[in-house]
Amino acid sequence: MHNLRNARWFSCPLCVWFAVSGLASVGAMTRAENYDYVVVGAGSAGCAVAARLSEDPGVRVALIEAGPAANGRLFEIPALFSQQLKTVFDWDFETEPEPRLGGRRAYLPRGRAIGGTSSMNTMLYVRGHRYDYDTWERLGNKGWSYDDVLPFFKKSEDNQRGADDYHAVGGPLTVSDPVAVHPLLRNWVEAAERAGHRANPDFNGADQEGVGYYQVTQRRGLRCSSAVAFLEPAAERANLTVLPSTLALRLKFEGGRATGVEVDHLGTVRTIGVDREIVLSLGAYNSPHLLLQSGVGPADELAAAGVRPLHDLPDVGRNMQDHTGCFISFVSSTPPVLGPDTTAEEDQLRSTGTSPMAWTEVGGFLYSGDDQPAPDIQLHAALGIVRDQGLAAPLEPGMSFGPYVARPESRGSVRLRHSHPYAKPRIFHNYLADQGDRDRLREGVRLCLRIARQRGFTDLLDGGLAEAAAAGLAPLTDLDQDIDDYIRTQSFSFYHPSGTCMMGKVVDAELRVHGLDNVRVADTSIMPTLVTGNTNAPAIMIGERAAAFIKAP
Repeated sequence: MHNLRNARWFSCPLCVWFAVSGLASVGAMTRAENYDYVVVGAGSAGCAVAARLSEDPGVRVALIEAGPAANGRLFEIPALFSQQLKTVFDWDFETEPEPRLGGRRAYLPRGRAIGGTSSMNTMLYVRGHRYDYDTWERLGNKGWSYDDVLPFFKKSEDNQRGADDYHAVGGPLTVSDPVAVHPLLRNWVEAAERAGHRANPDFNGADQEGVGYYQVTQRRGLRCSSAVAFLEPAAERANLTVLPSTLALRLKFEGGRATGVEVDHLGTVRTIGVDREIVLSLGAYNSPHLLLQSGVGPADELAAAGVRPLHDLPDVGRNMQDHTGCFISFVSSTPPVLGPDTTAEEDQLRSTGTSPMAWTEVGGFLYSGDDQPAPDIQLHAALGIVRDQGLAAPLEPGMSFGPYVARPESRGSVRLRHSHPYAKPRIFHNYLADQGDRDRLREGVRLCLRIARQRGFTDLLDGGLAEAAAAGLAPLTDLDQDIDDYIRTQSFSFYHPSGTCMMGKVVDAELRVHGLDNVRVADTSIMPTLVTGNTNAPAIMIGERAAAFIKAP
């Protein structure tokens, strides 16, 4: 237990729970509150920003989070992540009807707790490709090339494998090799190699292409969220105040300068004042939405929604990107089956750091064609049968694997639903609107079908592709039309939204919002183009960079 002598909280159950967890605490709720820095959103990036800023004992930092503390086994045990879906710990967004998904609404989970989505994700540590960041710089964002961002990835990292040109030790974020890799997953990697794809032991090293095992943000088998990594070590700092269960409603301005954040804490509305800067780290849906609710965005749309325009910034909420794809699934009774949540499995995990409850994924990065500058298909393979966007209760043991388009060309938007600050945004992802995205995803499914047919791998399945197709778990054939039909009915979000506060359009290269004196954005919404891979590690890197920009003399 951390020493909480400096902790400040008031007597509501959630806040006492949060303080006892060993993190920084809640400030008194009835007094006037002013801080040097206010970070809104305690997710992957926000925890990093707040912790780094509070390293200076001469400043006062507040970290605001709409959700409660991320305490207990639901957040600690990796394999329980799906039990957070559709709960109070989930923002539970959805898209508007998506034309290329047969008019379906895509489910968009986002973590609504301290740690944000890093407290509910599958913990894969993937940075993206050198090409991604070099592209950002080519688009005019000086200082964001791969060589520029690599030191900030390494600054956070404490890699189990040790230090080298691409990795570091001693940082707050534990990065480890997977434990308890199921035979189905090992065999999938071998089948992918037999299908012609080379083995890659490190997707974050010199080259990304190939198949293998994802490293994860786990510490001794338990989740190492951004909150665990950054906030727990900062627990004793008297200058860091964390405000859970506190919903940001709007920013308050005098001219072009933000003076504070209006918030709702369990029904009490008040203003948290800021003397220096506000940093928005609410993610690619909520960061643009808070700007829009505050009167910052396309003036005509704001007026139409009933919000008084304060600063006309047309690109707020535009340039939305996400990874969309699908899985094919196979029933398999290959032991050890990932069984129910049991005390014995939990005890094993906590005592040894390994157990079937330590989530593991395998996969890889492949090319859809010879004309691509970097791998453009990412594959994921994991235990479990995927139905209804992963929300259906597992009825049979088995595994699922599939592709998504790593660098989509399709673009969507985040817009106001109406002026009420408690409303959820209208989200138009516009998945697969681009013909090239559809072509690449079709080729990705074909690559997966080839892997599924490899001798040795099929021996571990209770049925082959024909049986999977009959159950609606795979395309009927390799024909374009059958794959396209499957994609239309089965594709969903892989939960990597980005781009809605685009660097170069909404924020500058130091993440300052254009036209505002003291507001920055630090999360995946600043990405000009989506990275080739999962977005948790890049979000943390963006948080590290934002703090460095602010602290620079």
